[in-house]
Amino acid sequence: MDVLDDEGTVDLNEGEASWRAEGWGGYEANPYGSVDIALGTTAGLAADAPRATDPDSIPVVEEQISIGKRDTSHGRVRVRAYTVEEPVNETVELRDERVELERRPVDRAATGADAAFQDRTIEAEEYAEEAVVAKEARVVEEIGLEKVSGTHAETISDTVCHTEVEVENDRDGSRDDASKPRI
Repeated sequence: MDVLDDEGTVDLNEGEASWRAEGWGGYEANPYGSVDIALGTTAGLAADAPRATDPDSIPVVEEQISIGKRDTSHGRVRVRAYTVEEPVNETVELRDERVELERRPVDRAATGADAAFQDRTIEAEEYAEEAVVAKEARVVEEIGLEKVSGTHAETISDTVCHTEVEVENDRDGSRDDASKPRI
């Protein structure tokens, strides 16, 4: 039902109420009743008034065709975006420094430069590189939907019926084509 609602379907009950308000009387047993289909008006008769037919007359009936158009759905395109995590492995060379205690055996006389018997401190700091990961979200493509409309001509082929009347005149032996009213 949601799909039908989204596609703008016609509610036949609402349509019927609207059509009746515009003069539609429902389906008739006689499709060639007093309503002129092409003009949407009554053909000079009182609404739904029965017409007396002359038993010695032939009604000339002609179908009229009305061709319209309607919107129909021919499918849907849906684009869905979602997030996927992928593992990434990269190798990076890291440099590090270590401080090592070095002992050298020495045998020499102490001098003033040796600062004998004074408290002293020496120190060295170790450094090492560590991996740093930075992430940046980048837009690399945009996807959108666009409706493109066009027109095309379509030829509709159908048939319509009408009454043909042939009059035979025995007075002179000729035939008249009376399918068209004479004015």
